[in-house]
Order: sequence, then C-alpha cells, then structure tokens
Amino acid sequence: MTQQLKEARRRFHAHAGTRADSLDGLLLATFWQRLLGYCVDLLVAVIIWFPLEFSWRHFLLHETNIHIVWDFHEAGNIVVMVLYWGLANYFGNGQTPGKWVARTRVLSVTSEHMGLWQSVERGLGYGAAVLELGLGFLQFFWDPNRMCAQDRLAETIVIDVRRQKAVARTAGASGRKLPRQVDSSKLDSRAGWFLGRNVRGGTWPRLSWGRAVL
Repeated sequence: MTQQLKEARRRFHAHAGTRADSLDGLLLATFWQRLLGYCVDLLVAVIIWFPLEFSWRHFLLHETNIHIVWDFHEAGNIVVMVLYWGLANYFGNGQTPGKWVARTRVLSVTSEHMGLWQSVERGLGYGAAVLELGLGFLQFFWDPNRMCAQDRLAETIVIDVRRQKAVARTAGASGRKLPRQVDSSKLDSRAGWFLGRNVRGGTWPRLSWGRAVL
C-alpha cells in the first residue's frame, strides 16, 4: 500500500452526500405501515423457520421432546431472521413481502440499490431494536427522518410507496414533470413469497411452544 493510499484511507469521505440529496423530499412511511410490514415479515419468517427447526431437532438431533421458541436468542431464530430479511431486502431491492403488503420500501441513503451486507445489517438491526426493550423501534417518533435502530445501523430510510405513486399520477395528469427525487419506474416490485408446509402423519414427537417475542 502506497503512502498516498494510506493517507487517503485515514480521511473521512462524504459518501452519502449526492445520494442523500436525491432522496430529499420523499414521503416517509407511517408507523402503522411499518408495523404491518414487520408483522407480515415476522409471520413469513416463522413459517419458514418452524419446519426447518423441527426437522433439525427431530431428524438430525433425534430429540423426542422438542421445545420450540422464537425469541431472537435461539441460533435457529437468528439464522432464519438474518437470511430472510437480508435476502428479501437484497433481491427485492428494499421491498420484502411484508413491505409489499404495507406498500412501503427500504431505500439506501448511500447507494441506488441495497447491498447484500447492508441488507444483512438491517436484518440484524431488528434484533438490536428488540434487545433495546423496544426503544429501537420507538426511535421512529423522535428521529427527524423516522429512522429506527435497524435504519441507523444500515443507513436506510423507509418510504410510503402509495404516496410516491399518487405524486406520479398527479404529475402525469397535469402534464407536469416529476420531481427529480421521485422515480416512478422504481417504486414497485414484486418480492417473492415463501411458503411453509406442515406435514402431518406418522409418529411425531411431542411439541411445546415457548413465548414468541415480537
């Protein structure tokens, strides 16, 4: 590494400036939209996790008395949470199945598209928000950009897709140009849905459920 490169690496680079300017004025999602999206995503994650956790414990660990709990502390919870939210945000470019239902989208304040590590970081941020006794989610109410713990960690915001489309329709009807920060061609995508299936029949071990922490 050259001396010049070493010096450059020691200096702060305002990497989010241009991107943040392009997002100025976008309408942010409401708290209830974000809550709905989170609940739907959590339900999908649990549907994916349950058969995987059951199969792991029954077929590989050969447990006969299985206690299953979702509380963001079990290894299986963390793995599924990170993979689901991380991959869904990455491949949906900020729109998971839950966010599609709630008509919201996550936008990166540093780049045009959600990066893979950025998406994983945001998934981990949900766990951080829960571990803060819920204060990580309540930051929504006092942050000027309605950023929760996961948004701060991953440098993201959540916008209201419905409002952006309404602006696009209004501008089109009146013949006005869209504001530069609204790109209607990128406001809607279809994230994939994940389905879990319960298989009944045969001799199954006894199951008990723990308290799920939402």
